[in-house]
Amino acid sequence: MLVIKSDGYTEEFDPSKLHSSLIKAGADVDTAKRIVSEISKDIYSGISTTEIYRTAFSHLRGHRRAVAARYSLKRAILDFGPSGFPFEMYLAEIFKTQGYTTRVDQIIQGGCVDHEVDVVLAKDHKTTYIEAKFHNTLGFKTDLKTALYVKARLEDIEKNPKNPKPMSGMLVTNTKFTSKAVQYATCAGVGLLGWDYPGTNNLHDMIDTAKVYPVTALTSLSKQEKTALLSAKVVLCNALPEQEEALHRAGIKASRTDAIFKEAAGLCVPGKGI
Repeated sequence: MLVIKSDGYTEEFDPSKLHSSLIKAGADVDTAKRIVSEISKDIYSGISTTEIYRTAFSHLRGHRRAVAARYSLKRAILDFGPSGFPFEMYLAEIFKTQGYTTRVDQIIQGGCVDHEVDVVLAKDHKTTYIEAKFHNTLGFKTDLKTALYVKARLEDIEKNPKNPKPMSGMLVTNTKFTSKAVQYATCAGVGLLGWDYPGTNNLHDMIDTAKVYPVTALTSLSKQEKTALLSAKVVLCNALPEQEEALHRAGIKASRTDAIFKEAAGLCVPGKGI
């Protein structure tokens, strides 16, 4: 059976890939097998990966909310919205767990012009300038033009003798890169970090390792409530217990906070929560 991917391409339905994604989200083996079996019975040629995801998510939500939240992580980041700013904040929090000092939304003077840099990382006397490309559509890929821009910006920043050295540039996206972007960046020495690029220690892996999950992953919050929290710059679910005032301003009643906190705890600590 052929399934249609988010980028419009088709591939054979692979039950093992679905099973693997369910296990990675925290489902036990028996639950994963049952969900794969039920979805496989109803599969048809031309079904979209989005429809498969929705069915699996529905099953997981009935099983355990925290597992469903981890399974929906990629789409939860899409829900950051068109501004992209929470994505920059989110990336900074992820890199903090790896020992980096981070700054967001910085103006860096180059040799010719000033540059707006999304995230600046510092560690072991090395500075990394990140261009964060947020997309709210799964099939959208970051292209060669953006990789060229990151390289050109880094070269101009290097021309300013006041900027710390050594330095590097990195392009980060919540989706994928085009093959030309990967080819150029590999040749030109531009770092790339995407949802599943590189094969290991990619963005998805980094999030799972750091247990830094966004509020948009929580199934106990409505879309309107998630938007309100992001507007208040409340991005991380593990910060919610210290953000009761923000929850109140988002229209969330006190009677619901215990369930929200419990799901957040289960999301950040696999095996716990509901």
